[in-house]
Amino acid sequence: MVCCDSSLYPFSPSKVAPIILLVAFLASTVHHVYLNIRYKSWRITATLPWGGLLFIAGFAMREVSAFKPNNLPIFIASTCLLLLAPPVYAVTNYIVLGRVLYYVPYLSPIHPGRVISTFLGLDAVIGAITGNGGARVANPDATPSEIRDGRALIRASIILQLVSFFLFVALEGLFHRRCIRHGLVDIKPTPEANKQSKKLRSILNLMYISSAIISCRHVFRVVEVFQGPEGYLARHEWPLYVFDGAFMFANMLMMNIWNPMRYLPNDNRIYLSKDGVTERWGPGWVDKRPFILTLADPFDVAGLFMKKDKYKFWDHEAEHPVVGQEVVETGKGTGGETAAV
Repeated sequence: MVCCDSSLYPFSPSKVAPIILLVAFLASTVHHVYLNIRYKSWRITATLPWGGLLFIAGFAMREVSAFKPNNLPIFIASTCLLLLAPPVYAVTNYIVLGRVLYYVPYLSPIHPGRVISTFLGLDAVIGAITGNGGARVANPDATPSEIRDGRALIRASIILQLVSFFLFVALEGLFHRRCIRHGLVDIKPTPEANKQSKKLRSILNLMYISSAIISCRHVFRVVEVFQGPEGYLARHEWPLYVFDGAFMFANMLMMNIWNPMRYLPNDNRIYLSKDGVTERWGPGWVDKRPFILTLADPFDVAGLFMKKDKYKFWDHEAEHPVVGQEVVETGKGTGGETAAV
């Protein structure tokens, strides 16, 4: 039921649900700030409190909008903030998977540093398409043809976002398969598994669950856009609070309980030896190709055809000190307390 004739909502917006979710995200965000300070992991997991702040602002605007349902600026602010927040959690997954690949470099299908640049670059292109489509739809002077084109661009961008994220999950699955074949991770958990194997299994499972949650939200948005403004999802409020609210809070809470930095070193030069037990200080994986080339060819397909010899530091483990036993000259610290790079 519409709350008033001039309302921008096709239903009477809830005044309670936004407050509940605002408080929930606030508590989770405060805890994530604490975890970033505790693990000194701002470079890796700062996106978690950032996404939480976007949700807090979004649901705050939603609460105001529920009392002023005919106020267009507040309505737009609430909608945009709630649309911007979930992709931030996808960026978190990109960063964390990149750090996992730095930890096990010899099984990485792609240069670890290219994970975030590749997928974040795709997200930027998709965002530009979304913005172009949204501008056409929102333009009051747009012709019916321009509005149709704008909606088509929005549909295409959401589908591309879903495809991009599925490619990310496929990359994670390929790495996981290699870990199983190499014996670093068992197909099923066993009591005999060593500490590092349990860490890898935990972080990969965390990424899978988070990816599934975010994918469900993407599917919700795809269906909503294709149904249009007269569809069931657009004309009912509960789907938003389930998929953009409860699902995203579940992802946030999961990261509170099983924070990625519980399982990963804070420095990307620390890697796991091929024995699956020993952690060593390496030089880090440096891609000496021009930056533009690394973006255009993140898998270095050209290098496979040219058959260039590459220095694989993980094949020279004897040259690298064991973590906790040797002092590493970094200029910023020593041992396990070395500042993140």
